Amino acid sequence: MGIQLDDDDLWDFISSGHEGAMTTLRGDGWPVTLPVWYVVRDRTVYLRTQPTAKKVARIAHDPRCSFLVSSGERWAELKAAVLTCRAVAVEDEALRTEVLGLFDDKYDAFRTPKSDMPTSSQKKYRGEPVVLRLEMVDAALSWDNHRLRKPAR
Repeated sequence: MGIQLDDDDLWDFISSGHEGAMTTLRGDGWPVTLPVWYVVRDRTVYLRTQPTAKKVARIAHDPRCSFLVSSGERWAELKAAVLTCRAVAVEDEALRTEVLGLFDDKYDAFRTPKSDMPTSSQKKYRGEPVVLRLEMVDAALSWDNHRLRKPAR
């Protein structure tokens, strides 16, 4: 057995994750990687962000991106999935509403109430969020080092 995850294991792993890392490209081509919250619907990753976020401007300039979910502390526990994608803003209002509901279900208990944020942050988080769909353009890279263990005798 190899260390690569099959499709079912891959999407189970991604779906169960809490935080991912998204890499977008600046106008000069240099990558920028940021931690993000995300949800999965029909084996597709969705993000939400504010319309004024710099990643929205970077995506408008160049939609190519990558997305990483990983876990594990020791080498033998490392597990990861890397998606090569194109980020697309979701315009369909029904889908936007559904995806935003998935975010509420997954992250509501982890959010800081806006009233507890500094005034500058409250202003930043006003308005309707942008929902981004990450469309895979290549096969996922994945590994689970746990699979390298020798079988028990």
